[in-house]
Amino acid sequence: MRTTYMAKPGEVDRKWYIVDAKGISLGRLASVVASILKGKNKPTYTPHVDTGDNVIVINAAEVKLTGKKAADKIYYRHSDYPGGLKQKTAGERRANEPEKLVEDSIKGMLPHTPLGRKMGMKLHVYAGEDHKHAAQQPEVLDITNLI
Repeated sequence: MRTTYMAKPGEVDRKWYIVDAKGISLGRLASVVASILKGKNKPTYTPHVDTGDNVIVINAAEVKLTGKKAADKIYYRHSDYPGGLKQKTAGERRANEPEKLVEDSIKGMLPHTPLGRKMGMKLHVYAGEDHKHAAQQPEVLDITNLI
């Protein structure tokens, strides 16, 4: 009788990957990184266990927005006070808070559950080349062939 392998939280082997977002479309970057955070790139993927790896995204300020999204795509938020609706275009967000733009698009592709929030904690986004995770010895992951 064959049984399906189910990973246990204690036996998950995590790696660190570094992804360069320079010139890559935001949605394609987000889908590949979300898949790695979930652990779907591993043969030991188990839906109810966080089997994903840590991902460092650098050059978030140089991510590509295709078409007219920089001017037309609007992000809304509300302060919960009357008249407290705030809005920014994707271009403004890329210029002022590129880490938040990339982070929100990736986390939006993760499950909206406690397990998904745990997966999202393994994401580290930086606007430029520099990051503070050199001690983890991250592998450079070229996602242009995964897109």
